[in-house]
Amino acid sequence: MKRALALARKGAGQTSPNPMVGAVVVKNGRVIAEGYHERAGKPHAEAVALERAGKQAKGAELYVNLEPCCHTKKRTPPCVGAIIGAGIRKVVAAMADPNPSVSGKGFEALRAAGVEVASGVLEREARTLNEAYIKFIQTGLPFVTLKSAMTLDGRIATSTCESKWITGQEASRLVHKLRMEVDAVLTAVGTVKADDPQLTCRLDTADLELAGRQTARDPIRVVIDPDLESPPGSRIFKTPPQTILVSRKPVLQWVKNSGVKFLKAGQKEIPLPWLMAELGRMGITSVLIEGGASLNARAIEQGVVDKVALFYAPSIMGGMQSVPAFGGKGAASLADMARIKSVSIKKAGKDIILTGYVDLQNKD
Repeated sequence: MKRALALARKGAGQTSPNPMVGAVVVKNGRVIAEGYHERAGKPHAEAVALERAGKQAKGAELYVNLEPCCHTKKRTPPCVGAIIGAGIRKVVAAMADPNPSVSGKGFEALRAAGVEVASGVLEREARTLNEAYIKFIQTGLPFVTLKSAMTLDGRIATSTCESKWITGQEASRLVHKLRMEVDAVLTAVGTVKADDPQLTCRLDTADLELAGRQTARDPIRVVIDPDLESPPGSRIFKTPPQTILVSRKPVLQWVKNSGVKFLKAGQKEIPLPWLMAELGRMGITSVLIEGGASLNARAIEQGVVDKVALFYAPSIMGGMQSVPAFGGKGAASLADMARIKSVSIKKAGKDIILTGYVDLQNKD
């Protein structure tokens, strides 16, 4: 199952809106074939592994990190039929598929055909791997990760707004890898005006090889710009792929001419829960927030963040006028603070990376 999970991860950032899935065919205690779902529209992991196994699949066991599909509401044939047809004697899955079109039905169909089924092996790891897919399929909302790079005292810019570069190259590579693995990156007009970012994935050949890729997929960019203050010449509007501009103002001619997708908000302050619902309706399953103090604070306060990835440089900026990673009014009491759970810490060069999940239950 660990191998199936490792294979599945090779599809990170490529399979949306499908889950990441890996499959391993084992016979007489020996791996005879394996495969993974490379990208949406291509064969599923089970089909790839079974084709590679050929006639040896008869009487073998199949290890897969997600319940095999059994429905036809997709571009590829259901995997359950292929498993039964190949003569697999036992299927070991990490978890049931939360998709209502599958959700236990795949297991039922296999058992009805005489295939032994076991589930729950490394389920926690499997759920973490496909956390974006699980949230999207259950709620229609994208899984949101908030990324911010800061000093040890939580500052993202000096009093003169100097911010490049607080963290080092190793951290930068990890940020580009994060972008490669999400459907969209969300920022705000302040960041566009201050940094003129591209928000693309720029990994070299060695980094791509480590990730098991030949090319990197750039995310859609989403810019919150209530009053349409973004400079028309900004790189984010000229660099593929698509950019979505979100504003409360009527669309301007330069936006129409640029090919940028325009999303009109009906309220004075653009509510982030509304925006996430709109992005979900567009089929965007995962979002990485890369903004400033204001957007970071609003995202936490409005409860749209699922996970944080905080990059700390081993430095202290100090100063009452330097810019904090999270602005806004802040918590009125300790009880009102956003709590982070399941925290993990690792190093990237000289920098420290803290990841964890926002405890929405505690916050509420």
